[in-house]
Amino acid sequence: MLHIENLSKSFTQGGKQIEVLKGLGLKVEKGEKVAILGQSGSGKSTLLSLLAGIDRPDSGSMSFEGQNLEGLEERELTKLRSQKIGIIFQQFHLLPHLNALENVSLPLEIQGQTDIGRAKKALEDVGLGHRMDHFPSQLSGGEKQRVAIARSMVIEPDLLLADEPSGSLDEGTGDSVMDLIFSLVDQKNKALILVTHNKLLAEKCEKIYTLEHGSLHLKDNKENKGTP
Repeated sequence: MLHIENLSKSFTQGGKQIEVLKGLGLKVEKGEKVAILGQSGSGKSTLLSLLAGIDRPDSGSMSFEGQNLEGLEERELTKLRSQKIGIIFQQFHLLPHLNALENVSLPLEIQGQTDIGRAKKALEDVGLGHRMDHFPSQLSGGEKQRVAIARSMVIEPDLLLADEPSGSLDEGTGDSVMDLIFSLVDQKNKALILVTHNKLLAEKCEKIYTLEHGSLHLKDNKENKGTP
């Protein structure tokens, strides 16, 4: 499904060139859950931005479902994200002037769809069928993240990218949110790339990578021992 080879990305800071990612490779198959561990500043969020087509690599190749991403124009990348890739951010990124239903409906509107039935179903799937008319300011942190999950899943993406989705929540709420994400991914047979610093959370995935010095390193765990 997702195939990355020799991916590199650098930034200029204080007149110096800083390599964030270098020669990075990754393969993710349909229905697979992959965790990426790394310290703050290791490049985890940069990698997700590249995978989502929000940012561009300096070099390397990325293909998604057989399509080369680096050759796509911005308009084509936007269309791909709206149809195939769901993104869950740590900070929710809900629009404050829209209620929960309207926030979840946004990806469908980008596709030109007017039927809000799917958005309602997505909110019901995350247990917020009774909060559709509420605005972000009227929701708890856990409820905001559930709206964000519903928004990411409403397009029924083939790939879900999650950037520390429970990082800004208290432990109990965070556990509940992550259980929901894993449940939805399993039920709908979606691929998941989870960026986290939580090792216990990472162990719920089939494969665990650590991002160190700009490269990904596959860890041995009970599910992926012997994986090349």
